[in-house]
Formats: sequence, structure tokens, C-alpha cells
Amino acid sequence: MRLATWNVNSVRSRQDRIVEWLLRSDIDVLAMQETKCKDTQFPYERFTEMGYEVAHVGLSQWNGVALLSRVGLENVQVGFEDQPGFSKDPEIEAVREARAIGASCGAIQIWSLYVPNGRDLADPHYTYKLEWLAKLRADAQAWLTADPQAQIALVGDWNIAPTDDDVWDPALFEGKTHTSQPERDAFASFEEIGFSELTRQFTPEPRTFTYWDYTQLRFPKKQGLRIDMALTSPALTPRVSGASIDREERKGKGASDHAPVIVEIS
Repeated sequence: MRLATWNVNSVRSRQDRIVEWLLRSDIDVLAMQETKCKDTQFPYERFTEMGYEVAHVGLSQWNGVALLSRVGLENVQVGFEDQPGFSKDPEIEAVREARAIGASCGAIQIWSLYVPNGRDLADPHYTYKLEWLAKLRADAQAWLTADPQAQIALVGDWNIAPTDDDVWDPALFEGKTHTSQPERDAFASFEEIGFSELTRQFTPEPRTFTYWDYTQLRFPKKQGLRIDMALTSPALTPRVSGASIDREERKGKGASDHAPVIVEIS
């Protein structure tokens, strides 16, 4: 299986590029993040015509996650069980955002995840981000407790750079989100319960990134972050035979600010 994760930064704006990339890359399952559309606006036919089954959840012009699969798409779950919601105003009920969707694709339970950004260390969204990750981790641990042989892939835009090698200039991120110790500890907590992040193992070069901001010529200057990753459960990890980052897809007019990450599963 060729599994890919890609923050497409608007599926409607980039549907032509996504279709062309799928044709070139021979992808079996694509997890998309930041589709930025409601379910009624998602371009399902563009992908079903290619032989993919599609599951999507989107509530507005923000967030949105999807799974495209040509190896089966069953038991679709919109949001994980304990996924928290968010509200800027404590007097307004928190809303569960469109940030997680899971399904059985072949024999693997695949989750497309768009972890909250956090915005600023003093922002309520940062607290929300840490709570969101803690709840996901607790649910993931429960899945493994129920079935230690479960084959699970947690893939997507984690909005965390786990090490200084995952940031083009760590000094610039001191006191900011994505590199704070609580965020890095939250990411490491998944590895503590048995999940493995192997994309960095197969692309070990320092300063190997998956995201480059549109501003200040970050991409040509190679000033990016590695924040798009795949975590695999203990039973699935031995089947991972390779991983790559398609940096070429970040080039050209109309590109997303993220590059696709591909994981090979034997």
C-alpha cells in the first residue's frame, strides 16, 4: 500500500493538482487536511471517477479532513470518541471541529488528522491543542489495549516540530507554538504507548521539511518545518518499508504550502 498524507490547503482550489499528483504517484490511500469546505462543496466526483472511495468532514471554510481510498473504505468515524471542541468564549458551547476522520482501508485503520495550530502560547487555542492531543493519545492507547495487534496509522498535519532538526531556525521559534516543550512532550507521548514515527527514519537528513510558509520566500530559501508525519501502531510498524517527501509538489503556481508525505507499507 502507498499511503500519503497531504495538507492541501483548500481542496477546491487545488483539485486539479491533487488529481494530477494522484495519477503520477500511484497512491492507494490519501489522507487530506485543510480541505476548507463543507461536505456539500467537496469535489467528490473528481476522485470517484479515478476509482477512489471518499469520506470527508467539513463544517465551514476552515479545517476539514478527508480520506480517499482505492483499497476499501469501511467503518468511517467522524472524530475520535473523546475529541474535544473549541470555543473562544467560555460562555459559548465548544464545537467539535472537522479535524479527524478515520476508516478501515484494507486491513489498516487510518486516521487523517489536522491537529490544532495553537496560535500562541498564551492563546486558549494552545490549551485546546494540548487537550486535543491528550484525548487522542488516551483513545489511541485504549485501541491498543483492546487489540494489541491493531494496525493503525495516525497521519496528518501534527502542527508540531518534534526536534530542533525539524525547524529551519530553532531560535526563531523560542517562546512560540510548534516547538514548545509541552507540545513536543505530547507528540512523544504517542511513542511512549508504542506508536512509531518512521518518516523521519527514512528521510533522516537534517532540515528535511514538509511545510514552508508562503511569505518571505521561505521555500526557495529552504526555511521550513517538518510537521506532517505518520505514526504507526506496533503491529503495523514492521510493515513500513519506506517513506518520502514529495518536495517537488510544493513548487509552481498554485501549490499548497505543504508537501505530500508518502509511506510505503508492505
